Amino acid sequence: MAVKVLLVTGDAAESLEVLYPYQRLLEEGYQVDIAAPSRKKLQFVVHDFVEGFDTYTEKPGYTWPADLAFAEVDPTEYAALVIPGGRAPEYLRNDPEVRRITKHFFEADKPVAQICHGPQITAAAEVLAGRTTAAYPALEPDVRAAGATYRDGEAVVDGMLVSARAWPDHPAWLGAFIEILRTKAPANGGQ
Repeated sequence: MAVKVLLVTGDAAESLEVLYPYQRLLEEGYQVDIAAPSRKKLQFVVHDFVEGFDTYTEKPGYTWPADLAFAEVDPTEYAALVIPGGRAPEYLRNDPEVRRITKHFFEADKPVAQICHGPQITAAAEVLAGRTTAAYPALEPDVRAAGATYRDGEAVVDGMLVSARAWPDHPAWLGAFIEILRTKAPANGGQ
């Protein structure tokens, strides 16, 4: 039986930040379950940068089904957590179930990967204080307000937490996360 990794997301998540870790972890031999506020087809988005535009743009991205609702998640069944960015974390952080899930992974010292706006969830779950994390650069004030240290880097590792700024950081971010996962929770369960 494959070791399970949980990915929490919702509508308006960045397509690349969901599907890259999802597929990469499958390649490593992990079972990846996507949890969202409810079981439904999620609508992801694509964020890009346009010269002369002060912020990123957003276009419709891929759709993908959620495997389970947050309320159905038993976090003890999972070896690690992935928190993608995009706009989804902005509203997901208000969900008590996603906060419950997130707290479990930190309290149990399990590997957690967060990227882009993902720290909005860990801040709301009150598990970011005292840590060092990367995030989308516009979130630096939010990271500091949560009691954490912001680091501008493509793969910031703080214990079991691996973070990055955005999808251009994927190779370094997932590489560092998978390195920790292979040690802490090998895909085949150490068999």
